[in-house]
Amino acid sequence: MDVALLVNPAARSGAHSDAAERAAARLRGAGMRVGVISGGSAADSSALLRAALEVGTDAVLVAGGDGTVNLAIQELAGTGVPLGVIPVGTGNDLAAAVGLRELHADAAADAVIAGRTRRIDLARATRADGSSRLYATVLASGFDAKVNDRANAMRWPRGHVRYDIAVLVEFLRLRDLPFHVELEQADGSTEIIDGPLLLASVGNGPTYGGGIPICPGAVLDDGLLDVTLVRRAGRVTLLRLLRRVYAGTHADSPHVTIRRARAVQVSSPGRTAYADGDPIGSLPMRVEAVPAALSVFTA
Repeated sequence: MDVALLVNPAARSGAHSDAAERAAARLRGAGMRVGVISGGSAADSSALLRAALEVGTDAVLVAGGDGTVNLAIQELAGTGVPLGVIPVGTGNDLAAAVGLRELHADAAADAVIAGRTRRIDLARATRADGSSRLYATVLASGFDAKVNDRANAMRWPRGHVRYDIAVLVEFLRLRDLPFHVELEQADGSTEIIDGPLLLASVGNGPTYGGGIPICPGAVLDDGLLDVTLVRRAGRVTLLRLLRRVYAGTHADSPHVTIRRARAVQVSSPGRTAYADGDPIGSLPMRVEAVPAALSVFTA
């Protein structure tokens, strides 16, 4: 079995290389051939991975976080070549959703060796110019996108604590934003939500930001998106709501609307959207579920 190991040189400082080397040694010990891919940029890494797939590889293992995984899914979607993840990034939400723990290189390698896979959905976000990008976890816009902006600009600390600090800082600068959201629901009906919101999140998976369950009921293989909308309230109320968001118990709050949809159009002037932790362009965007688009190794 030939495995392409994609390494993000920036992930978790030195931890990524130790984890990648450990996983590679374990795979080779099981008789697998491992080729390491590490580009100097996202574009380089994508090109190298594309070349590996063209030559022929049986599986891809990514050492990085959700951003590096996102590079891989652009190339792997629809190919049937399975994806494994060694979670060594700032956010490791897809890895967590398939049962892999942070920095656990042995478990990631063992999942590949055992050949345990499942098919999961992806989401496709299409921009106003017609270009698009796939993602695996959550698209964020509004307050949560601002949190991503701040977290990505921070050099310290690493991991989910960075998101916690960014949330607290942005909470102090909180303001609502005009949104227009059109939901194409599973039964074929359309619902329109128009007005000020703090955030609009579109989840293929349940969590973002290193484990925040913003879309707590989202399932990776149900063919649907979970859309979480949060309306403005007083700061004390929102602080309580923020605690509930971290616990995943916010679905019944009167300030929260959660819908399940096949597709959603999200509009808000001048807002940047994030998906899998990285910026993917400005709103408006149409997001649609892409059922069973990716094969992943699971713990």
